[in-house]
Amino acid sequence: MDGNGRWASARGLPVEEGHREGARALRRTVEAAIDLGIESLAVYAFSTENWARPPDEVESIIELMDETIDRELPDLAKQGVRTRFFGRRDRIPPELQEKMARLEAETAHLERLQLWIAFDYGGRAELVEAARQLVVEGVEPQDVSEEAMADRLYAPELRDPDLVIRTSGEQRISNFLLWQSAYAELVFDDTLWPDFGGERLQAAVDEYAQRGRRFGAR
Repeated sequence: MDGNGRWASARGLPVEEGHREGARALRRTVEAAIDLGIESLAVYAFSTENWARPPDEVESIIELMDETIDRELPDLAKQGVRTRFFGRRDRIPPELQEKMARLEAETAHLERLQLWIAFDYGGRAELVEAARQLVVEGVEPQDVSEEAMADRLYAPELRDPDLVIRTSGEQRISNFLLWQSAYAELVFDDTLWPDFGGERLQAAVDEYAQRGRRFGAR
């Protein structure tokens, strides 16, 4: 979900307003995914690299996540959305950690759509942590496999994505789901994230539907 800052700058607004509008776009997109029958949606909300942004911006993003849990995600739960967070949690305020855990518990029984929110997440860090866990557990070299690695990722239950969408015209995946996206189809959309919604999601799904997926075979 990229382009919040540029969206705000183009309108002469502070970057915080771009992030706030981005939160509205998230809800809009999740509801569109429900309408399309999508079963699982993962979004990149805050990366390990985002800590390098100005402190005021980082603080506003964390506050916005807190507000989103209070205002937006409960309404999505009423529509059958189960929310889960993945990434590190040790660097965010304890109050936000508690809200995340509570929302996960309260929506654990819902099945209409699985919403995965990557927060303080980095694909490389995830792989390093998985490898470290293998070492800590004393797994023998001959027992190290793709399955063993996948079982030790932040969210082992997260399905490998069929489609990865990057907004704002950037054509890179920026450390997102490096392991899981090995065979994902990629769509790069010029739309800034705050302007994204059902129409652009439909267009990306339509483009995906036109592609042939062979997973290395002929």
